[in-house]
Parts: sequence; structure tokens; C-alpha cells
Amino acid sequence: MEITEALMKKLSDLTIKHRRLDDEISELLNTTPFDQLGIQRLKKRKLILKDQILQIKNQLLPDIIA
Repeated sequence: MEITEALMKKLSDLTIKHRRLDDEISELLNTTPFDQLGIQRLKKRKLILKDQILQIKNQLLPDIIA
């Protein structure tokens, strides 16, 4: 159970970071002139977080063979 709780905590933290990056990207897009390189970097970090979130979700879900 401790492993599951740790994974749930990490999942929660990564989800929060993912949302914050989304907010940062939106703010940068609304400023003029916007920093295209900075936006690309934030989007890349956001994709990395998304991959980590999916990996944790896959670890939490049991494998069910249909």
C-alpha cells in the first residue's frame, strides 16, 4: 500500500505541475511580443510531464486481459 500511496502523491504533484505549465503557456501567449522559444520549451516540459503521468497511471491500473 505504501507504494500505491507514493505513486498517488507523485501523480498529484505531476498533475499540478502540468496545470501550472499550461497556465504559464497561456500567459506567454497573451503577452506581446511573446517568446516563441520559451513557449516551445514549456510545451516540451509539459509533454514530458504528461508522459510521466501516463506511466504512473499505468502502474496504478492492474493489467486486465480481456
